[in-house]
Amino acid sequence: MSQSQFVQISPRHRPAAIANWLWSVALLVVIVVAVGGITRLTESGLSITEWRPVSGILPPLNEGDWMAEFEKYKQIPEYKEVNLGMSLDAFKMIFFWEWFHRILGRIIGGAMILPFAYFAWKRAIPAGYSLRIFALTALVGFQGAIGWWMVTSGLEYRTDVSHYRLATHLLTALFLLAGLVWTARDLQALAKKSDARPARLTGFGILTFVVVTVQLLLGAWVAGLNAGYVANTWPLMNDHFVPQGIDWTGGAWMAMTNDPFLLHFLHRWWAWVAAAVVVVLALRLRRLGSTALSHGLLTVISVQVMLGIVTVVSGMSMWIAVLHQFVGAILVALLAASLNREGARNNP
Repeated sequence: MSQSQFVQISPRHRPAAIANWLWSVALLVVIVVAVGGITRLTESGLSITEWRPVSGILPPLNEGDWMAEFEKYKQIPEYKEVNLGMSLDAFKMIFFWEWFHRILGRIIGGAMILPFAYFAWKRAIPAGYSLRIFALTALVGFQGAIGWWMVTSGLEYRTDVSHYRLATHLLTALFLLAGLVWTARDLQALAKKSDARPARLTGFGILTFVVVTVQLLLGAWVAGLNAGYVANTWPLMNDHFVPQGIDWTGGAWMAMTNDPFLLHFLHRWWAWVAAAVVVVLALRLRRLGSTALSHGLLTVISVQVMLGIVTVVSGMSMWIAVLHQFVGAILVALLAASLNREGARNNP
């Protein structure tokens, strides 16, 4: 399909309305990422031991239902080895956050499927965008499956979920967020100019994607291994630049993917590489005349770096750590918009 065929639109096409819909879903994804952070930091993720897409919408409605859920939780290693003796009230608290996280996931699913079906039925989706939006919709459902796959890793032999699976769950959510923002930007350009072409990643855009993805992966592993707790000083880690306590006995690769001390070290210093790339992107955008995006990037990356430092020195204060993850999601959305703008030089 040629570029000219891709952007052919008819009077029934509604690129602006579809873009607004995708922006709304992107906002929901930012919120669910933040709630996911709360779920992780409160150790709530294993409180619901079953996946019930329909019946699980309602929380326990009476004391008997609560006791039944609590008894299921008592059968897994996390309760037996970490939370033995937990009260029912404490269980209700962690159950709430996991339930709320799952409910938000269902809301996002509905917010993707129903409008997509409506726009497709009305033939309102411009040529070339149906498959892309369908893929984003399918990714929402796939993300739910990944979430359950993550939970199952902590139900039989572990007292926590696999940090590999947690990283997959988080990075998929952020990839979905970036895809929603990118597609919304393309459609906004099409609404303003009927021959606007979809943006493409530039070479620098690919570099930015790789550098930031590495930082996000390191952050997810830090969260999954509770590695943020191994040091509460900055810039040194427990009076050392390279922290003591790194276990190299399994080899460098094992240490780089599993050791809390090394992952914490890598996450805090790779952040500066990621920040430098974002600053360069902001300067490139300024030269293109996109001053709002440029200023937004510089502001958000500055806030994110400061929040990372404050999270460490606060001893992993929960709400600061949640804010760090929330701003991280905002940064991903802003990066997607910025890279789209850089890759669409001929668009408005």
